[in-house]
Amino acid sequence: MFEKILIANRGEIALRIQRACRELGIKTVVVHSEADRDAKYVRLSDESVCIGPAPARDSYLNMPAIISAAEVTDSEAIHPGYGFLAENADFAERVEKSGFVFIGPRPESIRIMGDKVCAKRAMIEAGVPVVPGSEGALPEDPQEIIRIAREVGYPVIIKAAGGGGGRGMRVVYTEAALLNAVAMTRNEAGAAFNNPEVYMEKFLENPRHIEIQVLADGGRNAIWLGERDCSMQRRHQKVIEEAPAPGIARRLIERIGERCAEACRKINYRGAGTFEFLYENGEFFFIEMNTRIQVEHTITEMITGIDLVQQQILIAAGEKFTLRQRDVQFKGHSIECRINAEDPFKFTPSPGRITNWHTPGGPGVRMDSHVFAGYTVPPNYDSMIAKLITYGDTRQQAIARMEIALSEMIVEGVLTNIPLHRELMQDARFVEGGTSIHYLEHKLSQRP
Repeated sequence: MFEKILIANRGEIALRIQRACRELGIKTVVVHSEADRDAKYVRLSDESVCIGPAPARDSYLNMPAIISAAEVTDSEAIHPGYGFLAENADFAERVEKSGFVFIGPRPESIRIMGDKVCAKRAMIEAGVPVVPGSEGALPEDPQEIIRIAREVGYPVIIKAAGGGGGRGMRVVYTEAALLNAVAMTRNEAGAAFNNPEVYMEKFLENPRHIEIQVLADGGRNAIWLGERDCSMQRRHQKVIEEAPAPGIARRLIERIGERCAEACRKINYRGAGTFEFLYENGEFFFIEMNTRIQVEHTITEMITGIDLVQQQILIAAGEKFTLRQRDVQFKGHSIECRINAEDPFKFTPSPGRITNWHTPGGPGVRMDSHVFAGYTVPPNYDSMIAKLITYGDTRQQAIARMEIALSEMIVEGVLTNIPLHRELMQDARFVEGGTSIHYLEHKLSQRP
């Protein structure tokens, strides 16, 4: 087991990793920007290293600074959390070449799954169902692009091979708009991801976003830990997640879960990962794999009782992976609300000093947050300041507990999206369960 781990991230996930390490008796080193000098997890760490000024490019994306911090503190491993460098294969490679353990998949796995064309090809070979579309990247020949689109059937969506986070995609409803959309997406992809390759998929009109959590040891042992429904989203950014997904037959979940575990075995996947699918009319279609811990890993932990972050650490340390599929028991229902410092309906960020902070409690309530009264939310990073999670024996109980928890939570000094969450907990369609990924956008568009 490691004696010291460097946490190459910030915010609530840095604190979450720190807590997992402390429980395992592992010392932690936290790197931070000048903007995060007074953060709670910095104060609680065994050691901390300032790696640069506030802008992420000069600190949390500064690979040499992070690796130097690991060297001067005699750390043995680096945990990247999520976001920033978590899915950067070059970073994972540099970490391992510098003599440290990267707590995540092997660099080659990150590369394969980071390129959506390669990922799709790997999933086809592994027997995982994918969205109908082009075989690989789109060619340069305009007539061939038109032929592929006709074969797939409109509407289609053009996606950047190296894209992610909702960027680098464009929906096309008519042939007249096709070639211009391909050209624009290629330009955007080249500028944003340094990879102009794009591919085409059938655009599903009313799907749900369902994802499968996996753990694997890099060899033959791979398990799946249930599904999460992340359909309540805006501009491809998740707002509420829940587990399990309401209204989907268990036999369908079990079938797709087993295929995901088998895919991990075929590509020798190591660590935690998430297979993301669109689900429509009883069918699953693979869209991408996240080769890291997810923001919403918490709800899987609540219904399985398995600490996913500790499992990441144990696997990376080479400890024997003893979990088997029969050990994974699902119980109850869990919901997560992402609490952001932003206008609840305009969604403009609201950085600033939090003057009053009161978190809810009670049975089945969990709060993952690095925030405290007097904390200043910096304008430089993502606006998420907390994750509020509830658990219940039933979905109805989890929703009721979330309603109560949201009503108890007090945040003053900045705006938050708590009013939106409170509204959604009483929304008839959400309470019924099974809304599509377009539901929230449509609901917001109807506001006066």
